[in-house]
Amino acid sequence: MELLCFLSIMQRLHAQPEEEEEVEEEETEELGHVDTYAEYKPSKSTIGNSHPDRVVETSTLSSVPPPDITYTLSIPENIINDRLLSALQLEAIIYACQQHEVILQNNQRAGFLIGDGAGVGKGRTVAGIILENYLKGRKKALWFSVSNDLKYDAERDLQDIGAPNVLVHALNKIKYGDTATSEGVLFATYSALIGESQAGGQHRTRLNQILDWCGSDFDGVIIFDECHKAKNATSTKMGKAVLDLQSKLPLARVVYASATGASEPKNMIYMSRLGIWGEGTPFKTFDDFLHAVEKRGVGAMEIVAMDMKVSGMYIARQLSFSGVSFRIVEIGLDDDFKVVYNKAAKLWAEALVVFTQAADLLGMVSTKSLWGQFWSSHQRFFKYLCIAAKVRRLVELANRELEAGKCVVIGLQSTGEARTREVLDENDGHLDKFVSAAEGVFQSLVQKHFPSEKERREKGPGTKRKQNSIYTFLTVLSCSPAQLEEKKQGLLNKISELGKELPLNTLDELIDKFGGPERVAEMTGRKGRVVRQPDGSVRYESRAEQGHTIDHINIKEKDRFMNGDKLVAIISEAASSGISLQADRRVNNQCRRVHMTLELPWSADRAIQQFGRTHRSNQVTAPEYIFLISELAGERRFASIVAKRLESLGALTHGDRRATESRDLSKYNFENKYGTKALDKITKAILGQIESKVPPPKEYPGGDAMFFRDMKQGMMDVGIFCKEPRFGINTEKDCSITKFLNRILGLEVHKQNSLFQYFTDNFDYLIEKDKKEGKYDMGILDLAPGNDEIYNETQDMFLTPGNPQEGQVILYKISVDRGMPWEEALNKSQTLSNPDDGFYLSHKQGRGHNLVVYKPNVGKQKQTENLENIQKKYRKVTAEEAKESWESQYKFSFKKCSHAVWTGRCKKVDEGQECLQGMRLRQYHVLCGALLCVWKRVADVVADVTSSSILQIVRLKTREHKRVGKWICLILH
Repeated sequence: MELLCFLSIMQRLHAQPEEEEEVEEEETEELGHVDTYAEYKPSKSTIGNSHPDRVVETSTLSSVPPPDITYTLSIPENIINDRLLSALQLEAIIYACQQHEVILQNNQRAGFLIGDGAGVGKGRTVAGIILENYLKGRKKALWFSVSNDLKYDAERDLQDIGAPNVLVHALNKIKYGDTATSEGVLFATYSALIGESQAGGQHRTRLNQILDWCGSDFDGVIIFDECHKAKNATSTKMGKAVLDLQSKLPLARVVYASATGASEPKNMIYMSRLGIWGEGTPFKTFDDFLHAVEKRGVGAMEIVAMDMKVSGMYIARQLSFSGVSFRIVEIGLDDDFKVVYNKAAKLWAEALVVFTQAADLLGMVSTKSLWGQFWSSHQRFFKYLCIAAKVRRLVELANRELEAGKCVVIGLQSTGEARTREVLDENDGHLDKFVSAAEGVFQSLVQKHFPSEKERREKGPGTKRKQNSIYTFLTVLSCSPAQLEEKKQGLLNKISELGKELPLNTLDELIDKFGGPERVAEMTGRKGRVVRQPDGSVRYESRAEQGHTIDHINIKEKDRFMNGDKLVAIISEAASSGISLQADRRVNNQCRRVHMTLELPWSADRAIQQFGRTHRSNQVTAPEYIFLISELAGERRFASIVAKRLESLGALTHGDRRATESRDLSKYNFENKYGTKALDKITKAILGQIESKVPPPKEYPGGDAMFFRDMKQGMMDVGIFCKEPRFGINTEKDCSITKFLNRILGLEVHKQNSLFQYFTDNFDYLIEKDKKEGKYDMGILDLAPGNDEIYNETQDMFLTPGNPQEGQVILYKISVDRGMPWEEALNKSQTLSNPDDGFYLSHKQGRGHNLVVYKPNVGKQKQTENLENIQKKYRKVTAEEAKESWESQYKFSFKKCSHAVWTGRCKKVDEGQECLQGMRLRQYHVLCGALLCVWKRVADVVADVTSSSILQIVRLKTREHKRVGKWICLILH
């Protein structure tokens, strides 16, 4: 029950220092979070019929308008009238084609980014852009996507919008060097871009073949569909090819299409046609842009999205998430599983010692590759165990949902096929048991990468042998090659023994528990599986079926699921692009989808793709999402990655980081500066280098001393600590938060949970500390949420270099009236029912129930106050008694501070200073417009004045209820 108390603060503030603090506390409360999404309707495009489903845009993006429309569409009216393209899709086509009319200062044609979420119909939008250009005489187009199967989707999309005459040619079906096809769409995968051939003694590349087909003056469309696959453009051959293609076809009309295209600023590097960096922009290079955005935090990412929309280069809508439910299920581990896990952790610690001994004995000069293999196998092994820990609970949950008349979609990343095929090869193509993927990873590491004689590096004369005891401290034992082989065989024997208790391959086990392939629709990239026969025996069989190649089997399985022949679907990353599994009105299986994520994907790019399979347009019911996370502390590493990407994704792809419905995962996000600081604190505390302000977990057996001793040894067992001959035990170089969260997977269960608890306690402490000191980046906030009394007093306009539309910055002076009029207070009081609720007048001086406090000068207070404290300082009065005092203070405080309440004057004001304490009217200076280019300069100036360069990003709504765009708010006290 909410208790309300109305206070008239007619007390002498100078006699009550504790109440001075109370006034200080209230000064920040006009900032808060409100609604996340706003319903989306095209604001300037008027053609077309409404979309079949409710579509939304983040409140932040909705607060800024797109540019005026100047482009005239050529798509025939019959296509529009027949509802083959919705108003939303037509709007995106118009803005993309309009942006393509712009030539950037580097003489390249401007590009467009479609950030629409899954289900809005990006495929038809892209097909519409191709058709529009086809009708304008540009008969050739390039369409890049992630899978050759999606060519059929491209053909379907073109047919669906009434353009069957636009032919689609698959590049993988065309010979190298053949450029015979004259017009239409050349469809290719990103991996095809780096294809090469040496046939006939001639070196040919797919990239050159594409460029030859286009011709040097090509001005047609290039679609980069699911363009997040081209991320990390400077570090991958594929990414470089994407950049190369754009630079060699400067007049091409580029469209980037992906709901996850800008999950992090660094992945925007391939979007060279947006014109955000380069010649004639505030950022000379992409690195300058990246540095500026990353330095400014989440707020800057939000500014980027807003600037892109205002400039006409970006559009981002998504299906409403109303009706979609998210929940995280944390799964406890049974005692038997913990025993196996702990055995595995100890064996890996032993393997680390043996590998290190062998590397030292052989005098290996370079061990980078060895340890890279070791730790990546270590991570995969424990990841498989983490997943296996959830299988039993997942099957229980899934069966419950099936009994309730729903159907189940299970998301996986790893299929474990590599290990299955290894065992198959070892047994001449025969398999009579389910395989353990975890055992295979460990065995493979020892068999293929254990240091051996052939890797010995003899020391040259006069050189010192490099010390390789980087991962643990030990006494180097001198032993013969035979003893080395003995140690290797000893490890393999122990792995084999452990393998008897290790869990089986998750995918095969799941299919088996749900009743076999006859009941489960498998949409993965693997070619075969291990299946239980009717007689109970087990054998390996191909997934291919008579009359269907392996390439088409996923499509066939999808049809069986959508027809209702199978009610359980298991999808992997290989199937998570382009496949629709929603409760579509056009299919037989209209049961509600329950989408369970057994294995959190490596990145949000992949997560969003999977979630978008079951939440799409034209569905009868929205899906339920269930994230399964085991109690293993180390597994939260995977949740941490997803949370980080989703947080960034919500900010950049959809303009507002609070927009990601999976925001409950944010408590698992440690990959930020607070995680790094917390890691530094705990490693130094465990090594005894500093005294921690945060105590270790209380329940640890043996108390604090035992905790620090065990953690020191544990961190050495997983390679975070190492012993160096001269410096003693120290933290490994480049020990990032990612590496830490990876490695602690290899600790025994109780140790990793306690260490993780200690880490998160430090993490939370650092965040709370920054919040108290006003240093925490809150992202975007609303100024005075729920308060319509916001006045725009003055505004000054400035122009920055470049396009005037992009370079306009306005400085506003805003006033917020925080007070509560008597009529509103009286109406509120008439709804109260508790005997302690009501009006209180202060005594001359001024624990129990906590009450929400309202005051005439500043309205609702952020902090509640207990009843006993209230009764000490105030006396309860009737509404009639309170009216005169309330109205008097409400009027007086409009432009006068609290100090002037009794004496009529304020010492600060008398000295010529400004005093805002307790004043109804609070003033802010806010900047609006193309903020990205002035951000650094403004932050530097503010830092000189306030000793802090943190600028709060806000949005606000003036009295006219017109929501103004995203503003940098400079709060001047």
